[in-house]
Amino acid sequence: MASIPPDEAAENGHRNGNGPSPPPAKRPRSALISAAEIRDEFAHHDPAVARVNNGSFGSCPASVLQEQGHWQRLFLAQPDDFYFHSLQPGLRRSRAAVAALVNAGDVSEISLVDNATTAAAIVLQHAAWSFAEGHFARGDAVLMLHYAYGAVKKSIQAYAARAGATVVEVPLPFPVASPDAIISEFRAALAVAKAGGRRVRLAVIDHITSMPSVVIPVKELVAICRQEGVDKVFVDAAHSIGQVPVDVRDIGADFYTSNLHKWFFCPPAVAFLHTRKGGPIASQLHHPVVSHEYGNGLPMESGWIGTRDYSAQIVVPEAINFVNRFEGGIEGIRNRNHEKVIEMGRMLAEAWGTSLGSPPEMCGSMVMVGMPNCLGIESDDDAIRVRTMLRKDFKVEVPIYYNTRRLEEQERATDNNDDPVTGYVRISHQVYNVKEEYERLRDAVNKLVAEGFTSSKLRPSEKQETLA
Repeated sequence: MASIPPDEAAENGHRNGNGPSPPPAKRPRSALISAAEIRDEFAHHDPAVARVNNGSFGSCPASVLQEQGHWQRLFLAQPDDFYFHSLQPGLRRSRAAVAALVNAGDVSEISLVDNATTAAAIVLQHAAWSFAEGHFARGDAVLMLHYAYGAVKKSIQAYAARAGATVVEVPLPFPVASPDAIISEFRAALAVAKAGGRRVRLAVIDHITSMPSVVIPVKELVAICRQEGVDKVFVDAAHSIGQVPVDVRDIGADFYTSNLHKWFFCPPAVAFLHTRKGGPIASQLHHPVVSHEYGNGLPMESGWIGTRDYSAQIVVPEAINFVNRFEGGIEGIRNRNHEKVIEMGRMLAEAWGTSLGSPPEMCGSMVMVGMPNCLGIESDDDAIRVRTMLRKDFKVEVPIYYNTRRLEEQERATDNNDDPVTGYVRISHQVYNVKEEYERLRDAVNKLVAEGFTSSKLRPSEKQETLA
């Protein structure tokens, strides 16, 4: 079970956490949480909605929200006292908790930021400066997965490509049959990136891709990067904490980030960025929002980016207390979520005559399930429209993925009618989910199929497009 490390002596000065510490986090309760208590913890969720999409925004229990409210009121009651005496000790306690959780070498390796997108901006900003200052040559490569998160892809374009980087994508297969398929594609793309003696300055690797959701063999890919002379490796693990085991020293990347509000029950928004100790790069990383702490190290820069609500970053210990109320702590939660999401995914696939998008060992607490081809999902816009219809007409919240890979590029999965599967739902399972929610999704899609629905019925007419 995860544990909260004791509060450590703060460094000198208020900016490094000196001063009276806030009250220690409550100790974990001895009794295991009951089903009724779980329902109470998430009673603020809309009861009318089948919420099988924990992956997008996460979920925060009432006990953690209550603790967050305490910190918010503490700031509002006396902001100056909070700033000088409570903020940095509270952030340091959260950083120490995260360091223990992910097996970091030292609390100084952990910075708290809003989200993984901010962490990506920090790493990619440094890459851009390296091009601008002549440390990297124009044309040096940045490698990323084809299924990298959209915001991270845009950050690579905005920072690295604009500064002169050659961006090389790893064309990952989907559906995917095994980790070996990903490793093979990664090796091939890395060879392209290194062609002509080009240096590969940064590899950006997902631990769990968002859409489609696949657990990537990240440790093996990091090892390949080391063997092939890639300068630095950044692992975008936005979905990982709470879904899969994370040991940053074992993974061995230079930078590793994960959101704590997606699968670790923190309120939005908080994530961590781990920077491997050793070498000068730690002192060269800076938060993109420059404030008074600039130059005092990334943990301190991230700990004060101006007046704002820092409470989500302070309540990490309370989230750990929450997970420790479950049998097996976070490991038990992970294992049960994985078993349940695979069970529900198989139930849906059987009902729809399709299959899962990846084998169970390449899934965490999310799984891709093929939708019946007769729904006619032929574009990203179709996927969004069908998702919106499920939300508004059936009160089901689930992301839908359109598989853009062309038939000539790979063999697509087929349904029971031997038609190619183009649309997939991404279902999540978290501790608050119940079987009936997945059955509602199943029945909604079956109803659409029985009524002869196709996504073309939701497309705007030519007249509407002209008026738009």
